[in-house]
Amino acid sequence: MYDKILVPIAFDEDHDDSKALPVARLLANPGAQIVLFHVMDEIPPYAMSYLAEDFRSESRDAIIAELKKRTEGTENAQVVVVDGHSGRTIVDWAGDHEVDCIVISSHRPGLQDYFLGSTAARVVRHAPCAVHVLR
Repeated sequence: MYDKILVPIAFDEDHDDSKALPVARLLANPGAQIVLFHVMDEIPPYAMSYLAEDFRSESRDAIIAELKKRTEGTENAQVVVVDGHSGRTIVDWAGDHEVDCIVISSHRPGLQDYFLGSTAARVVRHAPCAVHVLR
């Protein structure tokens, strides 16, 4: 069905990303590329002064290692970690890299999501391709 699938992964308690990669595999054409994608939020400068100098690089390395572990056994899998704002960065990256499907997990919306919108909702509204949302 799809040749390039983006699977955004969030490392917080509200998201269960365990179903996203298996669904992406089901939606993939033979030889399709599946990209596990994580967006590292910017840390305000005032907060950075309280963290170790190598905090960002160590965090990035740990995230890459975890994503690579998750891709074991997945043909043509790629891991990408970028800095930015989750919703906007996912949509922009998908458009810039000819992604034809995004498989994203969503949590049950809370009150703040009705005012701000969840990352999945932003991706659904603005993505240049098909989006499969999992709960």
